[in-house]
Amino acid sequence: MTDDVTSKEHNRRQFFLRIGTSSVAVAGLAAWALAYKFLSPNVLYEPSPIVNLGKPASYPVDSVTFDPAAAIYIVHDAPGLFALRAICTHLACVTRWKPELGVIACPCHGSQFRRDGAKITGPATGPLPWLEAWLSEEGNLMVDRARPLLERKFLRV
Repeated sequence: MTDDVTSKEHNRRQFFLRIGTSSVAVAGLAAWALAYKFLSPNVLYEPSPIVNLGKPASYPVDSVTFDPAAAIYIVHDAPGLFALRAICTHLACVTRWKPELGVIACPCHGSQFRRDGAKITGPATGPLPWLEAWLSEEGNLMVDRARPLLERKFLRV
């Protein structure tokens, strides 16, 4: 009978020893995972703000072309090309070109802009900004989405 009690006590001790060891191992693993996440760099890699939009000849005169990947409009008027940011100045919605109305419209809150970016109506706080545009050495149209122009400048092509 004493052997039975001793073996039950021994099994019980081993059980609690295993539970304790497992708990410490799980806690240590969780602490290691949190430390690794804390020490690893948390970097946000963003695409370049400079986009290559191809040859200027692909934009016919008197046209407004929306590039959804870059969220910009390329407008080709008689004086030349210019780029507009397609993000509404009200709450940063992506606007849409409405050729039947001849306006750029915000589908969210009703702001409307002329094709030169000037505000017509709506809650927008200002016009759509013009962006820096130039021709690369290869003759491609390049636009810097991070550099709004302070004064309007046409790119003559």
